[in-house]
Amino acid sequence: MNLPPEDQQLLEELCRQYGVSAAKVLQLLKTVREYEFKDRRTGVYHALKDILCTDYPPFTGNREE
Repeated sequence: MNLPPEDQQLLEELCRQYGVSAAKVLQLLKTVREYEFKDRRTGVYHALKDILCTDYPPFTGNREE
């Protein structure tokens, strides 16, 4: 997910403030976006749970994921 610089900076600040991995948040957003326009969202909760249970490194810059 490609964020504008201001959004990326805000995400990093909020993630630092709350002790959350920005990479994990980006992956969650990407997954929700993938399921957003499907007729049936079967599997979205399982996919989100998998992301939440996975360790992600801290976000350190712009990534294409």
